[in-house]
Amino acid sequence: MSERESMPYDVVIVGGGPAGLSAAIRLKQQATKAGIELAVCVLEKGSEIGAHILSGAVVDPKALDELLPDWRDLDSPLTVPVTSNHHWILSATGKTEFPHALMPPFMNNKGCYTVSLGNFCRWLAGQAEALGVEIFPGFAAAEVLWNDDGSVKGVATGDMGVAKDGTRKDSYQPGLELHAKYTFFAEGVRGHLSKQLIRHFDLAKDSQPQVYGLGIKELWDIDPAKHVPGTVIHTQGWPLVEANGGGWIYHQANGQVSLGLVTWLNYSNPYLSPFEEMQRWKTHPALKELLTGGRRVSYGARAINDGGWQSVPKLAFPGGALIGCSAGFVNVPRIKGSHTAMKTGMMAADAAVEAIVAQRTGDELVAYETAYENSWVYEELRGVRNTLPFVEKTGNVLGTLLAGVTMWAEHLGIRMPFTLGHHKDNEQLRRKEHVHPIVYPKPDGVFSFDKLTSVFLSNTNHEEDQPVHLTLRDPDIPITYNLPLYDEPAQRYCPAGVYEIVEVEGTPRFQINAQNCVHCKTCDIKDPTQNINWVVPEGGGGPNYPNM
Repeated sequence: MSERESMPYDVVIVGGGPAGLSAAIRLKQQATKAGIELAVCVLEKGSEIGAHILSGAVVDPKALDELLPDWRDLDSPLTVPVTSNHHWILSATGKTEFPHALMPPFMNNKGCYTVSLGNFCRWLAGQAEALGVEIFPGFAAAEVLWNDDGSVKGVATGDMGVAKDGTRKDSYQPGLELHAKYTFFAEGVRGHLSKQLIRHFDLAKDSQPQVYGLGIKELWDIDPAKHVPGTVIHTQGWPLVEANGGGWIYHQANGQVSLGLVTWLNYSNPYLSPFEEMQRWKTHPALKELLTGGRRVSYGARAINDGGWQSVPKLAFPGGALIGCSAGFVNVPRIKGSHTAMKTGMMAADAAVEAIVAQRTGDELVAYETAYENSWVYEELRGVRNTLPFVEKTGNVLGTLLAGVTMWAEHLGIRMPFTLGHHKDNEQLRRKEHVHPIVYPKPDGVFSFDKLTSVFLSNTNHEEDQPVHLTLRDPDIPITYNLPLYDEPAQRYCPAGVYEIVEVEGTPRFQINAQNCVHCKTCDIKDPTQNINWVVPEGGGGPNYPNM
């Protein structure tokens, strides 16, 4: 066995998204104020910062104003302010515009920017590196390391050059251990290590189950005559008849439009396909009018935390903390989470610097938890906590009405005396004999496309000869349980064609095409028995989003 080398840091951050990079910047800023030197590193499993980042995205600069007050003078990619807001309620052939004046003021995007979140993270990484933060892209944190007292010691990166059968190839390199006084986990939604820590420390014991949506996104170059920079459109209704969710259309820089559909993963019909729903959505007359003469240039998918305030777990534990979407701070009705993720990274950084100045190490950052409970993030999420449950429990029409009433009440200072709960997404499927199959139209190759053509545009690549990172706790369950009960829903909920049922000499076999995986985490969330366990592949593998 090759002994792994180790490197000591003051703080190690797992994940180079908005939360992790904001934490890194804040650590360096606060260390300078305190007159100390801090060694900070960021591990990013993607081939570069931003390679795995996918979001709509309309960014509220509230946290950025706190982190880098002079960001407007630093050549940031936030150059397209929102100029108009629209909310369309779609039927199969028509649309009705919901009056924006009837929405609570915080739903307005005034002062926000539409941007590629990947490019925003690349810019944040530059700011972090200028302050002395070490960033290591292409290194996936694969293992939590522990001190003898049970506190988190750091993380180890995955071994490189391991063959599919577990043997070492000529290119084998052992992983690297990174030891830290505190380790921040900013892995994003359903993080591989974060979910282990939540179980190990029972961090979710006092919170509701986390629930999720699957966001499927495309970038289009559209006819310049139709492009209106800063236009923000959200859609509700068709085609989501048997699911909840909604779509977005954002006119961004360089003549491009970001568009996508979020399908909440609480749906019950195992024949539903979020990918096919998104492709069908684009055939609506209003979208076809926009996209005619345009060209699709990129594709991707990512799960979204939808649980909100009541699903946020305990954030701190001995030696570390959960920040950003590893814990889940998305404001569902605003469809925004970057600003809240950034602020949580900043609050964790403040607590860590305070502890290190006091010569503490490896303890629980109670100050981070306290800061969160007294922050605008906490208040923002608490005010919309019943929005998703109302829609989930009472349907799109009545649920939206009730959610609107409660949001207005909370905005006016009338605190609702109740908090609605959630049910786990993987427990919502009905048996196949109790539902009807859904017949989706074939892709036309102009507005709608198939999965493999789409995955090609995500620039997804994995080293083929490596252990499969989509592991099964019981390899028999897909055929003996999921297939007879649910017609194996993995074939349909995966937006990348990873899972197939193939016939081998007349016998069905569950096939995993791991090379197609875009790291959306839907399988880890929606599998009925939680049999699929997503673990990190070799560092650098996965999608390579250029502008998402």
